[in-house]
Amino acid sequence: MSSATRIITLIISLASAVVLIAFLARVLPPTAASVVLDINRATWPFTVQNILWLAFFAGLGELALRWQGGRIEERQFERDYLPKDDETVLRPGDDLTPIYQKVRASKYRGVCFLPRLIERCILNFNLSRSVDQTNALLNSSLELFLHELDLRYNIIRYITWVIPSLGFIGTVIGIMLALNYAGDRSNVQSPEMLYEVTQRLGVAFSTTLLALVMASILVFVQSLIQGREEKTLNKAGQYCLDNLINRLYSR
Repeated sequence: MSSATRIITLIISLASAVVLIAFLARVLPPTAASVVLDINRATWPFTVQNILWLAFFAGLGELALRWQGGRIEERQFERDYLPKDDETVLRPGDDLTPIYQKVRASKYRGVCFLPRLIERCILNFNLSRSVDQTNALLNSSLELFLHELDLRYNIIRYITWVIPSLGFIGTVIGIMLALNYAGDRSNVQSPEMLYEVTQRLGVAFSTTLLALVMASILVFVQSLIQGREEKTLNKAGQYCLDNLINRLYSR
């Protein structure tokens, strides 16, 4: 995905988070709004809960990009780059050149795994005339692509780490403020002191709860999407092995 696409997605994600926060602030009862948004805090709308919502939606936007990328990878098998019959044999030159040109003409050749694998293997076989060397290149390329695929989830992994961290920070801040309130001499004799302290502590611990729920959702969705992409990469390797490597003939 291009940087412009990622920036646009981030803007849309953050805007969606702002809209949801405004909606929840209007429709939720006061108790629920305090837990989910910390709406009663003097610094509203600048609360840890709202920052959590922004980070959560940023993570969802990044996962949406990865899901779209997986869809594009899956569609590459519909382009029929390689023959699928049981009789075709591919020799250097006339047999491989049309396939190579078709891959080179694809707008996905520098983006998707399948055309990159085909282009790399054909180029190697045309130069080396060695099926074993081309097969070794395919295997090493699959390992590199698997590592490349894993690197694409670095931002998601950071977001799923920072959300619980923000939740713990919010809890610490809430406990600190509750203790400061309880330690204020002017509040010691107040009949509302115990209620106010417990309410502040409740909101403080709900910050961690909200963060853990958000992180759990992101990790679950990430595992589904990443597993799908890894499955597609494995399918690309099998596709090249069955329809390219096993058809190569150098004599």
